[in-house]
Amino acid sequence: MTPTSPVLTILQERFRGAILETHAFRGDETVVVRKEQVHAVLQFLRDDPRLRFNFLMDLTAVDWLERRPRFDVVYHLYSLHYNRRLRVKTQVDDGEAVDSVTDLWKVANWLEREVFDMFGIRFRHHPDLRRILMYDEFQGHPLRKDYSLRGEQPRLPYRIQPRDPWRDPDRWRPSNEPDPETT
Repeated sequence: MTPTSPVLTILQERFRGAILETHAFRGDETVVVRKEQVHAVLQFLRDDPRLRFNFLMDLTAVDWLERRPRFDVVYHLYSLHYNRRLRVKTQVDDGEAVDSVTDLWKVANWLEREVFDMFGIRFRHHPDLRRILMYDEFQGHPLRKDYSLRGEQPRLPYRIQPRDPWRDPDRWRPSNEPDPETT
């Protein structure tokens, strides 16, 4: 499809070999980028004064179980300066990695960790890529389409947490209630 918006036209001219597909329908613009160039395209979208997509609204993934490459990593960008939105997708196969964008947007740190935890997609050069929602011993990635609904997780030993003084119930006892230790 030929680009119809100025944003897609600029991207087509600047990254001719990196753009796999563009789509624009009723103001909803999407560009699909090769995974090797996605970091450069996102940096250009953020830094170019004609575009200024300075806000990474969301970063997520889509599992296309039967397709190769299997996953889409989806970046939702917003330009606060021009009040414009753009969806950028890149395709990643199982076991492959895509470059982290934590150097472009700090919020990507937690969003990439969530995608890693839920889908198992790795991000190269991420400063702290570890689980964020599931516990460390959890096996598998629950948002993959082949994740077993009967997936039983290994039993964990009971963990004793250090006592948090702010959650101590005696600390918040009303002053008119007698102290059990002194009565």
